[in-house]
Amino acid sequence: MFETHATSEDNEAGRATGWLPGSLSASGQAQAEDLGRRRRADGIAAVFSSDLVRAAQTAAIAFDGTGFPILHDWRLRECDYGTLNGTPAAQLHVNRPQYLDQPYPGGESWGQAVNRVSRFLDDLPLRWRGQRVLVIGHVATRWALNGVPLEDLIDADFAWQPGWECRLPEAPTAGSSDHAATAR
Repeated sequence: MFETHATSEDNEAGRATGWLPGSLSASGQAQAEDLGRRRRADGIAAVFSSDLVRAAQTAAIAFDGTGFPILHDWRLRECDYGTLNGTPAAQLHVNRPQYLDQPYPGGESWGQAVNRVSRFLDDLPLRWRGQRVLVIGHVATRWALNGVPLEDLIDADFAWQPGWECRLPEAPTAGSSDHAATAR
């Protein structure tokens, strides 16, 4: 299962946070509480979250007191916009196709970000095969799970929804990016 982090103060201000920590807004905190209500009875064995503050806060608020292990992994981070982290989102995303394979100044490309998340997904079955886990992340996380070529996603709106159901292949191979998600 996949969920995006709840709304951050930067989201509300129209900033592209990237690898900056970000912090949940008041409405984001309420969304995180709702996430917990929606997912607590889903048979979750573990919650994996990006280590960026906005995602970690989402996981903590949603699953506080449940006993679910909450595991933070840097590979679930958003794309690193480098020197452009924190710039206005409209300004940053107008040139997004340029950064499909070319890294942002001082950062990474969307392709590199998706490959980073894919390495996390390749490792997941080593401990959690056959178990339901929830992953909380960002656009890059969702794109890695999508199973759609990045070229087809780079210009598309994210199309937020309250969660996605995802299934990893039965026997992933090292370095594969054969991950597919379906809308919940």
